[in-house]
Amino acid sequence: MSSDAHGAPAPAGHGLKQPYHLVEPSHWPIIGALGGFLTLFGIVIAAHYHNYIMLVAGALIVITTMAGWWRDVVKESRTPGLHSKVVQLGLRYGMLLFISSEVMFFVGFFWAYFNFLLFPETQGNGQLVWPPTNVFTFDPFHLPLLNTMILLLSGTTVTWAHHALLEGNRRDLLRGLGLTVILGVLFTTFQAIEYSHAPFKFYGGGVYSSVFFLATGFHGFHVIVGTTFLAVCWFRAKANHFTPERHFGFEAAAWYWHFVDVVWLFLFACIYWYGAGIIAVE
Repeated sequence: MSSDAHGAPAPAGHGLKQPYHLVEPSHWPIIGALGGFLTLFGIVIAAHYHNYIMLVAGALIVITTMAGWWRDVVKESRTPGLHSKVVQLGLRYGMLLFISSEVMFFVGFFWAYFNFLLFPETQGNGQLVWPPTNVFTFDPFHLPLLNTMILLLSGTTVTWAHHALLEGNRRDLLRGLGLTVILGVLFTTFQAIEYSHAPFKFYGGGVYSSVFFLATGFHGFHVIVGTTFLAVCWFRAKANHFTPERHFGFEAAAWYWHFVDVVWLFLFACIYWYGAGIIAVE
């Protein structure tokens, strides 16, 4: 095995002369970018013209990219010599930077929300209150509170799974991961039920509707991604891909899931509870 200038071993059998490159050239980034573009543009087309072809095509490309890319990453992680100490450190830095970018993504939504809450005259509809007087909001202590309890419990179960992995307890690892995936599916189900009973419209419902659905909807999308991430980890754990010493794939999923938990707590406290107006009565 060759070494770099600092004496760090280079990955064996990969044609690399130093340990910093992680993957071979891949076609998945460009395909994923295309899928993301079609999905975003398809949402606009669907909202304005009720044509869902582009949205469905984009979503299918994104799903295919996720499946193919994850397959390649799992294969790479199982190849001896590829994940050197330097590469593992880089993976951790990369995941931390990714989560930091996601934090700033949601900061934009909270910034917009508090702009209208603190300065309601900026809504442009002549009203000086927030939420607007014609908007009925959700009861924060109904489904939103239930979903909060579900996510808090899921944070506990994924931590249980992590501790089980560190202790070499494969049975509890699978149990904890399985429960977390189930709780993630439950959260998504209850959020879909909540949306189906929304007292304001997704499209054409004004400023409040736009901010609410963007913030909570993108969080819901992150829950779906995190649930899928953890489900992949469950299958990998069942196939004995993780050891107490090498399990960053699971660790990254746990970090992401805790991020999703924390964002929801802020959403519940700021939008559902603090920003509640006249509660809709069914």
